[in-house]
Amino acid sequence: METLFIELTNPKARNLLQELEELHLIKVIKNEGFTTKKPSQKLRGSISAEAAQSFNEEINKSRDEWNRPSI
Repeated sequence: METLFIELTNPKARNLLQELEELHLIKVIKNEGFTTKKPSQKLRGSISAEAAQSFNEEINKSRDEWNRPSI
């Protein structure tokens, strides 16, 4: 027995899975037991610490430009 986690990309796929379940070829299990990663967890470590620091500096610089008092 093998358990697979499947992401449906087309609504018609659900009907196909239901038909396979009716034929007792598969058993559909709700996703209660599965955990998915947050996008922040998936992307963690994808850029270097130096690049992240540079990005943060640029973001803070641009925020400061928006917060200038009007003349």
